[in-house]
Amino acid sequence: MSAPAFTIREARAGDVEQIHQRILDLAAYEREPDAATGTAEDIRAALFGDDPAVFCHVAEVEPSEGADSGPRIAGIALWFLTYSTWEARHGIWLEDLFVVPENRGTGMGLALLRTLAGICRERGYRRLEWCVLDWNEPSIRFYESVGARPQSDWTTYRLTGEALASFAPAADPSAPRAR
Repeated sequence: MSAPAFTIREARAGDVEQIHQRILDLAAYEREPDAATGTAEDIRAALFGDDPAVFCHVAEVEPSEGADSGPRIAGIALWFLTYSTWEARHGIWLEDLFVVPENRGTGMGLALLRTLAGICRERGYRRLEWCVLDWNEPSIRFYESVGARPQSDWTTYRLTGEALASFAPAADPSAPRAR
C-alpha cells in the first residue's frame, strides 16, 4: 500500500477541532495526557482571534475512496515568532510538530518542518527552534537528520501554576495591559 497523498497548508478556522485532537494526541504520546487542558475554543481564539500571535500549518490527507468523511488533518506544526536581540531578527519557535502514527515515515513531518524553514528564508528570520524530550529518540534522529543540533549549553526554565501566581505582582486594574 502506498503512502497517502497529503497537502501542507495554513490552518483554517474549520480545522480547529482536528488541530485540538492532534494536540491531545501529542500530549498522550509525550506521556502527559492530562496536561493538555486547553480547549478547542482556546485554540480557535489563539489562531483566529482578533490579534493572533500563534500560527499553524497542517498536513491534510484526502479521504480514501468510499470514506464517509472529508479530508483529515494528519499532522500539525504549531508555531509563533521569537526575537533574537543579538541578531536583531525574528525567528520561529516550533511549539508542536506532530504526525499521527499511521502517517509517520511518509515525509509529512519533513514537509511541515521544511514549510517553516521556507517561511524563515522568505521573511529573513534567522532561527527555527524547538525543544524535544530527551527520551524521544525517533524525533531526535529525525531532527538531526535534517541538520538540527541540540543547544546543550542552555537549560529551559519554566514558571507556571502556583509558583507563577505567587511570584506575579498583584493586579492593578488601573494599569495599562501589555499585549
